[in-house]
Amino acid sequence: MKDEACICFLQWALPLLHMRWQGFRKVRGQVCKRLGRRLDELQLPDLKNYRMYLENNPLEWHILDAMCRITISRFYRDQGIYNSLCSDVFPELIENARNRGEKTLSCWCIGAASGEEPYSMSLLWDLSGLHKHGIDLKLLATEIDQLLISRARKGCYPASSINELPSEIRGRAFIEKNGQFCLKEHYRMRVQFLQQDIRDGQPDADFHLILCRNLVFTYFSPELQEEIGRKILKRLKPGGGLVLGSHEKLPGALQDLALWLPGKTIYRRQGQI
Repeated sequence: MKDEACICFLQWALPLLHMRWQGFRKVRGQVCKRLGRRLDELQLPDLKNYRMYLENNPLEWHILDAMCRITISRFYRDQGIYNSLCSDVFPELIENARNRGEKTLSCWCIGAASGEEPYSMSLLWDLSGLHKHGIDLKLLATEIDQLLISRARKGCYPASSINELPSEIRGRAFIEKNGQFCLKEHYRMRVQFLQQDIRDGQPDADFHLILCRNLVFTYFSPELQEEIGRKILKRLKPGGGLVLGSHEKLPGALQDLALWLPGKTIYRRQGQI
C-alpha cells in the first residue's frame, strides 16, 4: 500500500471516527499496516474499494476504529514526567493526604495498553522511597483492548520495553524468563486492570492523580477532547493532579486549571468543574 493512498484514506476516515489526522501523522505506519492486512482479509484491491465497503457495511467502522488504536508504550516513557512526579507531585499529594488523615492515594492510568505505565508508577512508588511515608498507593489501569489487558496481567515484556529503566531497577524488579523480562509479583499486585473505553465511561471513583497521556489529547477530535476532558476532571479530587503527554495540553475551554509544573503537562484541579 502506498503511503499517499493511506494518508488520503485516513484524512477522510478519521474525522468520521471523531479523531484527528494531526495526531496520527507520525505514527500512521502502524495503522497503514493493519489496513493492508484488512484489505487482504476482505480480498479488496485498494483503499478506494475499502471506503465503499465501509459505506455499505456500517459494522466495519468498529473494526476500523480498533485498527486506529496506537499501542506504543514502554516503561518510564518520557522519564522527565516520572522525575517530576517523584520530586514534586507525590510529595505534595502525600503531605495533603496526611493532613487530611488519609492512608491511601488513588491513581488512575487511562489507556494503559500492556501495563507499562501503571507498573512504572508502582516501581516509582517503591524504589524511590515514597512508600516510607505511611501512605499506600492504589492504581487503577483502564484499557479498551482485552488482549492488551491479558498481556499486562502477565507482566512480561521484551527488552525494548524496559530500555529506559535505570539498570538498578531492571535488576531489582524483573526476572528474565525465556528472553522476556517479567515484573515481580510484588509490583504487579498494586495495579488493578479494568476493560473500559474512555469514550463510553469512567470508573465510579475519584482520584488524587490521573494520567491521561498520549491518547485523548493527541488522537481525538477537539470536541471529543473537551467532552472527555471535562468528565475526567470530575473524577479528580480537588487539588489532585492530571498528567498529560509531553506534547499535549488541555483544550482552551478547560483552561480553568492552574499550571502545576513547568512544561504544561501536569495540572492541578481547582474549584468546580
